[in-house]
Order: sequence, then structure tokens, then C-alpha cells
Amino acid sequence: MIAIEQVRRDPETIRRAMQSRGEPDPVDELLELDAAWRRDRTQADEIRNRRNQVNRDIGHARSAGQPPAPEVIEEMRTLGRQVDELEASAQTTEARMHELLLGLPNLPLADVPMGSDSDDNRIYREEGEPKELGFEGLPHWELGERLGIIDFQRGAKLSGSRFYTTSGAGAKLERALISWMLDLHTSEHGYTELALPAVVRRDVMEGSGNLPKFADNLYHDEEDDLWLIPTAEVPITNLYRDEIIPHGRLPLYYVAQTPCFRREKAAAGRDTRGIKRVHQFNKVEMYQFVEPEFSSAELERLLGHAEEICRRLGFSWRVLELCTGDMGFAAAKTYDIEVWAAGCQEWLEVSSCSNCTDFQARRANIRYRPEPNARPQWPHTLNGSGLALPRVIIAILENNQQPDGSIVIPEVLRPYTGFDVIEPPKS
Repeated sequence: MIAIEQVRRDPETIRRAMQSRGEPDPVDELLELDAAWRRDRTQADEIRNRRNQVNRDIGHARSAGQPPAPEVIEEMRTLGRQVDELEASAQTTEARMHELLLGLPNLPLADVPMGSDSDDNRIYREEGEPKELGFEGLPHWELGERLGIIDFQRGAKLSGSRFYTTSGAGAKLERALISWMLDLHTSEHGYTELALPAVVRRDVMEGSGNLPKFADNLYHDEEDDLWLIPTAEVPITNLYRDEIIPHGRLPLYYVAQTPCFRREKAAAGRDTRGIKRVHQFNKVEMYQFVEPEFSSAELERLLGHAEEICRRLGFSWRVLELCTGDMGFAAAKTYDIEVWAAGCQEWLEVSSCSNCTDFQARRANIRYRPEPNARPQWPHTLNGSGLALPRVIIAILENNQQPDGSIVIPEVLRPYTGFDVIEPPKS
């Protein structure tokens, strides 16, 4: 969350940042509200001081056996009403300021490329050549149905469009991927595994930056005001909500696998075939709480952890540096990882790795002590998919398909699947 002090101190930077992100410019309204709020508070304090002085004078008079004059009593009542009115006005103004500040995205870091949409993203690096099958390959939606491991019709029968079921080797492949990725991140990359709720409170969604802006894209239980998480980033962000992390605890590295729920209203009509863009999917998420001076280096490290998954699965991939207009709401800098899928002949995003600086920490009121008795500071938070399951499965199926319709399992997964190949069913 951007602090009103920052808007007051450097409004032009906020204006430029909002313009670069394609967002409305609320700076003038914020400055007017801030001035009105400070004016009301100042006047209320002045009147309160006057009321206290009059009250002391009344006390002295009574001690001397002199009752207060009627006009003094009336002045006290008038001063009390004025304080109440000014405080009510200040509260209304502050609520509107808070509403506007909650709607502001994070400020891009200085080295983020300027741009309006995905066409302006930069290729940061590329690893490997896009795989060529040497025969006419099939997209995953055909492979999955022919192998009997993905069922779109039964998914739609159960829950509607953009839901699916997996069975047999397909379900085991997904479970194997989750276990292997969690094991890699915990045993080699130093993350602590978490098991998390899939539903959270409203203030938790606000802390991570999903509310209020993205309410239409989230699943909501109105009766209890609980929200299905779109990513494990949401609950992990709020683990230390309203807390001060003691000196010496940072950095904190966490990893979790959760189901993720997204209504995808903003993406209607896009990637509707197969499992590229669905309403429920599994994802392994990496998350870090770090001291601010280390967050840029930690982002590169986080990116490397996600890339290691791609490397060991034998993928060809590329890393995109997102431009200002294509970054997520809470991000100050983001890298996307896209893997090549040989069946549908396209690059598929499997991870976004972001440095959110102190944006989420401010929203969730998370602080840390840099020294034992030091004043609390805002930590930086980082997150990255490590990785998102549906598109990883797509790449495995499409890149490892054989002319006979079978799928060769990547070697690193075989101890987890218990099989080397997914064979077509016998006719």
C-alpha cells in the first residue's frame, strides 16, 4: 500500500507511476482529502485545547465557591459539538483516503521497462530451443482424452465450463509433480513447507492486494464473508499480519501447495480449450519475507528456483521481464517464465516471480526489527510460482508425446509416479 505521506511528499512520482501502469490518477483528490483531514484534525485539537482550558477555569471557580456563568456552560457545549463534528468529518475523509489508497497499485522499480501491455515485455533470457517432435503432434486436450487421463465432459458435468477431472496416470502425474516440487524446494532451496487454508477473511485478501480491486475475479461466500484463495500468496502474506517479526528472523522462506480458485471473468473467451485457463487448479508457491536491501538479489534467486524446475523437467523456456503496464497489482518488478509446448505450438506461462517491496507489508501491517531495540521497519515480500500445475502438465504431455500416442515421463518424476510411460489404452 502506498502511504499518504509518500503522496504528499512526492506527488509527481505517484502520477508518473499510475500513468505508466495505465491506472487513473487520484493524486489531486488524495491531496485535497489529505489537506482537509489535517485541517479538521488541527481545528479539533485547537478547540479541544480551548475546551480543556475552559474546563480548568470552571474547576478553579468552583474551588473558590463561584458557580460557572451560563455563557461559560454554553461555550463548553458548543465546543463539544464542534469537536464531534470535526472528528466525524475527519473520519469520513480518512475513510475515502483509505479507499483510494487501497486501489493504488505498487510503484514500479526504476529498472522496470515502460510499456502498456504484454507486447512491451522484454525477453530477459532464453534456455534451450523449442522442441520439434518430428511428427504431427497433438495438443494436450486430444492427448488427455485419448489416453483417458483428462476428462473435460465430466468436469463440466460436475461444476460447469472450465473445470476438468483427471484419473489414473493423469491424477498420479499431478500428485507426483506436487510432491517432487515441494521436496526440491524444501531440501535444496531452503524453503519451509506450509499447509494452508483455502478460504480466508476479507482483511487477508486486502492485505495481499486482491481486494477491493479484484473482487469480481474471486469466489466469495457472502454469508460468512470468506473468500476462496486465488493463490497461496494470499494466506502466506498474512501469516505475520499485525505482528513485528523479531530481530534475526529474516529472511523467511516458505513454500506451499494449494488449490487456486479464479473466476477468470477478465479473461472470458481466452484459452478456453483444454486446461490452460481454468477456474480451479493446483499450484506450488514460493514466498519470501526479506530485509529491503536484499530484495532485488532475492528476486533473482527466487527466479532461479523456479527455473530449476523447468531445467530438470527438460523444458525449453524463456524469461520475460514484464513492463509497467503488464505487472500484477502488488508487484514492483516481475519476471514471467514461459515454457514451450510442442503440441499447441505456443509459449505457456508457468510462473510469475515478483518483488512486491513493502507494498503488502504496509497493507497487512507486517514489520520487523532490524536490530534488537531498533524501530520496526517494513519488510519486503516476494512470491513466485514454483510451478503452476496445469501448464506444466500440458508441457509434459505435449513435449514428451511419442508417435504411438504414449507419453514418456521425465526421469526426475519416475520415482514419484512409479511408471516411466503413459501408454494408450488397449483397443
